[in-house]
Amino acid sequence: MGRYILKRILISLATLLVLVTVVFALVRLMPGDPFSSEKMTPQVRQNLERYYGFDKPVLEQYLTYMGRLVRGDLGYSMKYANVTVNEIIAKAFPYSADLGLRALAIAVSVGLTLGVVSALNRKKPIDAVCVVVAIIGTSIPDFIMGYVLQYFFGIRWGLLPIAQYKGFAYTILPSVGLGFYTLALVSRLMRSSMLEVVQQDYVKTARAKGASRFRIVRKHMIRNAILPIVTVLGPITASVLTGTFVIESIFAIPGMGKFYVSSVQSLDYTLVLGMTVFFGAFLVTANLIVDVLYGIVDPRIRVARG
Repeated sequence: MGRYILKRILISLATLLVLVTVVFALVRLMPGDPFSSEKMTPQVRQNLERYYGFDKPVLEQYLTYMGRLVRGDLGYSMKYANVTVNEIIAKAFPYSADLGLRALAIAVSVGLTLGVVSALNRKKPIDAVCVVVAIIGTSIPDFIMGYVLQYFFGIRWGLLPIAQYKGFAYTILPSVGLGFYTLALVSRLMRSSMLEVVQQDYVKTARAKGASRFRIVRKHMIRNAILPIVTVLGPITASVLTGTFVIESIFAIPGMGKFYVSSVQSLDYTLVLGMTVFFGAFLVTANLIVDVLYGIVDPRIRVARG
């Protein structure tokens, strides 16, 4: 198991290195100039380029950035004066993470329940309802779902606030809006996996031995059917926790998405690069955790992959 975890860690570090290198190059190739302004004099422009290190060769800029990155320093923002990228992330990430955790909890708990119930009641009315919910969730974009929730629960019925993030009531609509697609995806995957597992020999053997339906479902079916869900939870978790611009914009939440898009629009190179690296590191870490969990749940995986 130790060898398997070490190999996963090395692969994750290599992936992160490639990601940082590619993003650094792409940011430098972005059209436009962060220092272009009619009011900016050549001297001010030269001072800014020297301050941010843009007067040096690209390779030297890259090596300098990597040296700072190893120390956890993502540099200063070009748009927000005297504010570091670390400070912006520290300010915005708690909002995105809180929203993401709530959305993830709703998506996983409800999605798994719907998938199991749907599979155990195949071709019955409740199965049809669960399938319809899954189809709606995977078909409707986030921004439409967000506006629909705002209109009915906020404007028309007046049950919940439609914007800001000031208390528990404010978190319900954005959490559902953000987690609905994941809920539908988990539900569909769980249903399909359960329908495959129910035909396996070990399930038939358990039934022949007289095991109770509850025991068969809990110990044999759900445990084996949940493996595909564990596989997709890594990237889904990273995506949800680091913020979604659409939902955060619709519900006026000051999370990662807001700063990320504004940094692209204003050509804030250091903020774009820093937030992309942060998201990439989060994604790689989530996938690493999923790989380790996958190896624990199914020992055949770590044997096959070494």
